[in-house]
Amino acid sequence: MRYPLIFLPALMLSLAAVAAPPAPAKPAYPTSAPPAAELSYAIRARQGGLSISGESEMHWLPAGKRYTLTIETRAMLVGKILDEKSEGAIDAWGLAPASYTEKRFRKGETSVTFNREAKLISFSASERSYPIRGGEQDRASVIWQLSAAARAAPAKFRSGSAWNFFVVGQRDADPWTFKVGAQEKVPGPDGDVMAWHVTRNPPPGSEEQQLDIWLAPSLHWYPVKLRFTEGGGDFIEQTLRQVRPK
Repeated sequence: MRYPLIFLPALMLSLAAVAAPPAPAKPAYPTSAPPAAELSYAIRARQGGLSISGESEMHWLPAGKRYTLTIETRAMLVGKILDEKSEGAIDAWGLAPASYTEKRFRKGETSVTFNREAKLISFSASERSYPIRGGEQDRASVIWQLSAAARAAPAKFRSGSAWNFFVVGQRDADPWTFKVGAQEKVPGPDGDVMAWHVTRNPPPGSEEQQLDIWLAPSLHWYPVKLRFTEGGGDFIEQTLRQVRPK
C-alpha cells in the first residue's frame, strides 16, 4: 500500500512506537553498597556424617561503579573446597554481575556470563539462557545485594518483610525470596552483636539448599554469620571472626 507523503511522519511514529522495546522496570530496591573489606570466617560443617572445620576468606571490593567479590573456603585435612568469584558493575539496580565462576572440591570450574550488550545470561555447564531485565544476581553477589538493600532502607528491613531477587546458579536460575525474622545476638569479631536473621527457604519438594544469613547493622550490614543447609541435614556454617577494612 502506498501512503501520501503527508501521512508518512505520523505512520513512522506509529511504527516506531510498536517496534520500541518496553521501558525497563524500575529497580525493586534502592541500594547502598557496604564499604570494602576482607572478612575472615571460621567454618564448621557436617558432610556425609563427618564433622569438618576450616576457614573462609571473603574479599568484598567495591570501587566506584565496579565491584569484585572473591570467596575461598578451606577445610582441615582436605584443603581448598570452594572458590567463587563475582565481578561486574554497580548501577541503579545495585550489583550488576558481568561474570560468576565457581570451583568446587574435585569438580571442574563452572562459569556464568551476564552479557549486558546482548541482555543474555549464559552458562558453561548448561545450554539454558535467560534474558537480562535488571537486578539479576549470582549466588555470591546476592548476599551483598541483600546487604546493600538493607543498608539503604533500614527502616523497611524489619521482621516479617520479604525481599525478592532473581538468582543465577551454575546451570539455571530461580526467583529467591528472603524473609526477615527476628534480631538475634550472634558472635562477632569483637564480641556479640545484634543481627537480623534472614532465611531463604527453597520451594517445597526442592533439593536446593536453605540459606540463613545474619546481617549486623552495627557492622555496615556485613554478613556476620551464614548457614547453608542441605535437605539431608548436612550443613556448612560460617561465623565472622575478623574484618579488615580496605
